[in-house]
Amino acid sequence: MTATSADVAQAGAGPVLVLLHGGGPGVDAASNWAAVHSELSAEFRCLAPDLLGFGTRIIGAGTAGLRGPRAWARARAQQILALLDRHGLQRAHLVGNSAAGGAAAVALLAMAPDRIGRAVLMGGAGTGPPPPAVPFYDEPTRESMRATLGRLVADEGVHRDLLDDLAGVRLEQALRPGAEEAFRSMFAHVADGPPPVDPATIVNPVLALHGERDRVSPVEVSERLVEALPHGRLAVVAGAGHWIHVDRPDEFRSLVGEFLSA
Repeated sequence: MTATSADVAQAGAGPVLVLLHGGGPGVDAASNWAAVHSELSAEFRCLAPDLLGFGTRIIGAGTAGLRGPRAWARARAQQILALLDRHGLQRAHLVGNSAAGGAAAVALLAMAPDRIGRAVLMGGAGTGPPPPAVPFYDEPTRESMRATLGRLVADEGVHRDLLDDLAGVRLEQALRPGAEEAFRSMFAHVADGPPPVDPATIVNPVLALHGERDRVSPVEVSERLVEALPHGRLAVVAGAGHWIHVDRPDEFRSLVGEFLSA
């Protein structure tokens, strides 16, 4: 990746594609998209920002007072609009991963549909029920991080070395000052706050990708999402877990490229 600022990586040429990473503890854009970034950059001008609350954006401008998943999603949508403005971009495609990037993409589609072309939403885009417990932070150890990451792939044995390496990287980032506080606030139950996005109001074409063997969010979450979207369709990727782009990188790149280029 070619860094363009402290919190955004950019590479490639062609139509603009903003890659919005997932929401696991210790995540950042570089580690989330490493498996597919260079190949996608052969077809698109890819921008991969660290989303608010993660990586280089754990604390700072835009994070103060945020509480609950909807507030965080809206703030991240505003972050991406500011990113497009900063780069002089009127319009971009999106790939949104899971409950952080996916939810931010949904919020952005509702907030500024004219700034977005097409969107790919992964793993239900945070539209399913919240997790029963906040991952990792009740037991913030390397072993707990490794177990958390293991649930994201279909077969841990296939990715053992990758998961072992990522456990160290993401443990260090998850233990940075402010990271736990930000992460817990993302999953906090809030009685009021911003209203949920109604998928029926989203006018952009959307492809929902879901791994057949997803252990984080069942396929039914994306099925319900697509049923509500006026211009949505679903692709279930055989043999993939929650991390479709890691389990099936070639199929992921093909599906994304074909949909965004249609």
